[in-house]
This record gives sequence, structure tokens and C-alpha cells, in this order.
Amino acid sequence: MNSSPGAPILEIRDLTKTYRGGVTALGGIDLTVHRGEIFALLGPNGAGKTTLIGAVCGLVRPSGGTIRAFGQDLAKDWRKARARIGLVPQELATDMFETVWHAVTYSQGLFGKPSDSARLEEILRSLSLWDKKDAQIRALSGGMKRRVLIAKALAHEPELLFLDEPTAGVDVELRKGMWEQIAGLKERGVTIILTTHYIEEAEEMADRVGIIQRGRILMVDEKRAMMERLGTTEAVIDLAEPLREVPAGLAGFPLELAAGGAQLVYRGGNGQGRGRAEVAELTQALTRAGIGFTSLDIHDSSLEDIFVGLLGDKAEAA
Repeated sequence: MNSSPGAPILEIRDLTKTYRGGVTALGGIDLTVHRGEIFALLGPNGAGKTTLIGAVCGLVRPSGGTIRAFGQDLAKDWRKARARIGLVPQELATDMFETVWHAVTYSQGLFGKPSDSARLEEILRSLSLWDKKDAQIRALSGGMKRRVLIAKALAHEPELLFLDEPTAGVDVELRKGMWEQIAGLKERGVTIILTTHYIEEAEEMADRVGIIQRGRILMVDEKRAMMERLGTTEAVIDLAEPLREVPAGLAGFPLELAAGGAQLVYRGGNGQGRGRAEVAELTQALTRAGIGFTSLDIHDSSLEDIFVGLLGDKAEAA
């Protein structure tokens, strides 16, 4: 992944959306997305992910704030900017009786693009849809239908692509195939904003991650930086002989006894990525203290661990 950000392609400032009845879907969103990156937006159901995408893509009218894409204010020059944006919606909103070829051809012309059959063939082949071009969409599998939505979104060659839950309802094998397709789009210079319930998707592909809850952005950071800063390490050490208590010589380590004294459990790292180094120091201290152990199982926080922990902390504080 690229570590140095490109120029901003999308700038959102103090974006709000309140629906009739007083339900606030977006409560003052500030977000900058850089050209050429894959940005993953994570959050539980109802957090505001789809409303945010809809506001940028012209499907939702904001209550306040500004959205600039490609340096243009979308409130003033929406049509020109929208022609450079692609959207793969969460719902399969397309005519199920039309053919794949007709669907992508229509999408290509929707934003004033001239007909380019060669480009459409290239897109369909890249998504393994070429042999299905004359099939009605209703006859396709769920994974193939999802690929048709991506083909439709790519037909007018957008520079900024929104993928709202792109692999929802897709089995694991097809999901990994979709990841490859998304990585290929990035290589071609497309900036991608992705929402997903599958946090491993963000962990696999994203350059940066944003976490949204209750219409507010809780955190935005580079994926690796977030994992190093908020992650912890857990190590379970099976002891050769049970202990009654943690020896005084190990008091400097975050340890507790488990399994009736047969295990030492380390939980630390303090969100600074030091956990594994400290576990190495711990094993040396055990050796010096004459405490034998038979096995060591070590685990670092995943992005999902951090995500669940962060949302849990915020919920408790609310």
C-alpha cells in the first residue's frame, strides 16, 4: 500500500443530515480522502455509512455542511463532479430482466460518455462477466449480480468509486475474488471508498480506516498506525509447575495466573506495538527466575479487536 497520501480528492466539512421526525443520521462529519487510496469506513448498522455515501453521490440532500470533490463544491457544480464518481450500492437496484450488456451500456451513456464497446468488453472480462453478457441479470448468481453492479459503476470510468457493502451476501471464495478486483482498480488509479461489515476486508485492503458511530467519525488513521497505537498483545504461557501467585520478580509485567496456576497470561503492549518485545523480555525473566514453561501462545490484536473495543468504550461512555 502507498504510505504517502495523494492530494485530496474528497473533502467533507461539518456535514449534517437530520430526517423528518428529528432523527440525526449525520452529526457533523469531517473527512478527507486522498487521491489513489483505498479508504475503509467501518461502523455498525445505522451508524450513517450509507447516508454519507448518498450525500456525496447526490442521493441524499444534506441538512448542512460542505462536500468538495475534485476541488469542486458539489452544491454548486454537482452534475460535472458526479460524472466522475461511481457507486456500487448495497441493494441490487437494477432491472432484473435486462441483459448484462444492456445494463452496462446504459450506465456508460448515463453521464454523457460516448459509446465504447471495447472498454465495456474490457470491464466485463476483468470481472469474469464476458461470457454472461447476453444473460438476463435475474439468471445470475448473487456474486455475479454484485459484479454487474461494479461493472455498471465502472462503465463511465469514474475517478472516485464508492463500494457500499460490496461483498454482502457473497461467499468467502467469491469475496476474495472481489478483493482482487478492487486491488486491480486501485492499481489503475481509481480512488476507492469502501464500507463493509467484514472487518477483515478493511484489514486486507485499506490504506486508511475511518470508524463511524451514531453519525459521527470517531477516528481516522492509517491502518497500520491504528493497529500499532491501539493494539495489544496477549500471551498464554503454560507452566511446567503450577504457581500459587505471580512471583515478585515478575511484578513489572502485566501478568495474571489462570487455569489454577498452571498458566501465566500476559496482556500488554500499551497500544504502542511493544507487546512482542515485552513478551521476549518476560521469557528471559522466567528463565532467570528458574520458572520452567512448556509452551507459549502469542496473539496480537486484529483490526476487528480494536474496532469492537473502541465501539464498546464509546457505548459505555455514552
